[in-house]
Amino acid sequence: MRRDTFLKSLAALAAAGALPLSARAADGNVKMMIPANPGGGWDSTGRALGKALLETKKVNTVTYDNKGGAAGALGLAQFVSGSKGDPDALLVMGAVMLGGIITGKPPVDLHQATPLARITSEYNVFVLPANSPLKTMADVVAQLKKDPGSVKWGGGSRGSTEHIAAAMIAREVGVDPAKINYVAFRGGGEATAAILGGNVTVGGSGYSEFAEYIKAGKMRAIAVTSGTRLEGSNVPTLKEQGINVEIGNWRGVYGAPGITAEQRKALTDKVLAALKTPAWSEALKKNDWTPAVLSGEAFAKFVDDEFANLRATMVKSGMV
Repeated sequence: MRRDTFLKSLAALAAAGALPLSARAADGNVKMMIPANPGGGWDSTGRALGKALLETKKVNTVTYDNKGGAAGALGLAQFVSGSKGDPDALLVMGAVMLGGIITGKPPVDLHQATPLARITSEYNVFVLPANSPLKTMADVVAQLKKDPGSVKWGGGSRGSTEHIAAAMIAREVGVDPAKINYVAFRGGGEATAAILGGNVTVGGSGYSEFAEYIKAGKMRAIAVTSGTRLEGSNVPTLKEQGINVEIGNWRGVYGAPGITAEQRKALTDKVLAALKTPAWSEALKKNDWTPAVLSGEAFAKFVDDEFANLRATMVKSGMV
């Protein structure tokens, strides 16, 4: 899709009432907007949170609406336009959405919705297809230096943390970040299929999304973006391999535009209660997510600061 056409479609979605998220429902019937296709980190986070909300008994039903594209901007636009004043609407979001807003400059932004809470943090892992002739990150770097365009980096939407990490890696090893060949996918399922099929050279995502394939030997993990090795994992960090790059991912939830202070507190309390359930503890363990709970105005300030820091990093890496 041409960029001008794409931006016009976003603008149309952002128009008030242009795309109603769903019919209004009774209190306790939560509508969860997941701004990505099924199979990725936002999808698993949203559905795990929904299950935990039901376990609290404070919520009667949870419905899900997947709307992938533009690093979450399409889903954000639909959420902003279709859920105004709805005290039972939730939007899954995170660092990837901030990166997408910085690079894509869509006609919607997070200030149009209501910040509720950060819930998890996670680091990325870079992997190779099992049958790749490359075996290590050193091999990837050597090929990158030889011919930057020949290394196809596969991951989430443009501006995702794995995209930023790839640009940072290029910069650190002396390659122009603008020359990296990054292939963006609309969801984790698409990215996984591309890696397993050998259609990209190296793939990146949250560790939990690739864990089962790494354990099964279908992907070869070559680096994590954390400062130290992840607990229970022997995958080396980028820093261990002489590449001074460390970047984390996080996920959170927003409420609808125009809800009252009381409605915001009630919805935040529901989310925080869900994070104390056995269902959520099980999801944390299963997905190797790190709890990173922050709510209220502290979360709103965190998002603003994170936006500024990400933008500075992306400018330095030649992405914007």
